[in-house]
Amino acid sequence: MVRQSEGLRAARTTWGAFIHVAAMLAVLVLAAQAWQRANAQGTNATEPVPATLEKAAPPVVATVRKEIPRDPIQVMIALGPMLYPMGLCSVVLVWFSIERLVVLRRGRVIPRPFVKRFFEHLDEGKLDPKSAIKLCDENASPISFIFAHGIRKWGKSSVEVEQAVIDGGERQVGLLRKHLRVINGVANISTLLGLLGTVVGMIHSFNEIATKTAMGKSEELAKGIGLALLATAVGLMIAIPANVIYMYLSGRVDALVLEMDGLAQQLVDSISAEAIAEQTRSGPRTTAGSKPSIETRKAV
Repeated sequence: MVRQSEGLRAARTTWGAFIHVAAMLAVLVLAAQAWQRANAQGTNATEPVPATLEKAAPPVVATVRKEIPRDPIQVMIALGPMLYPMGLCSVVLVWFSIERLVVLRRGRVIPRPFVKRFFEHLDEGKLDPKSAIKLCDENASPISFIFAHGIRKWGKSSVEVEQAVIDGGERQVGLLRKHLRVINGVANISTLLGLLGTVVGMIHSFNEIATKTAMGKSEELAKGIGLALLATAVGLMIAIPANVIYMYLSGRVDALVLEMDGLAQQLVDSISAEAIAEQTRSGPRTTAGSKPSIETRKAV
């Protein structure tokens, strides 16, 4: 029940974060669309000018200073169609980063109280194969699943026990590394999207030059160049955190795997046939492979 409640809390945390990010993205998209519509209406709405005033006063040309947008809403408007794939990359990055941070907690992968209690009972001879597997199943952590694979070869040679532990460990390591490729893929894809936006912006600028509509009008050229730089910047703003998170999570997985390998080797040294024979010769204490006494059964 405790593990189930922890799983439910983790699921609620990740779902809540995903819903929050999706809601924020939807609000920003709607605000960007509203801003774009308002600007379009403002440019299209023209008031009629009396003919006398039109003849009397010369036309006034308004100079508008164009620059690369810095406001988030203006940035989204300027990105245009590139907004949607980049926004999707951001949502995927946040979602799987939170999910992996929850799953790769050390207390969940290698619970310290369980490992300590397990080896204490094992050294004192309070565990037999059946009770040890039951204890691992009740804990239901990655390290307990690895222990369970080795316990099923209790009393066999150290080679057989070690091979069983390796087989169980490969499955758990695969689960720990799950979704890390997605985060790495987001880093690569967002970089390529930024490069694509750069190319599109430069194509726009060269098209303006080729049609001779931008000759002497630097603002027309700056529009395409600004889009190119903006797409590159947004792509890097997604790719850099994605790379940092991927390297951090990969390092955490490597550290957990190294610690689990040491604990698995300790298990092999305790339940293999060679270890049980050595414990039998070493002293009168109850060995890990012997049958527990009445007092031991009561203690368990």
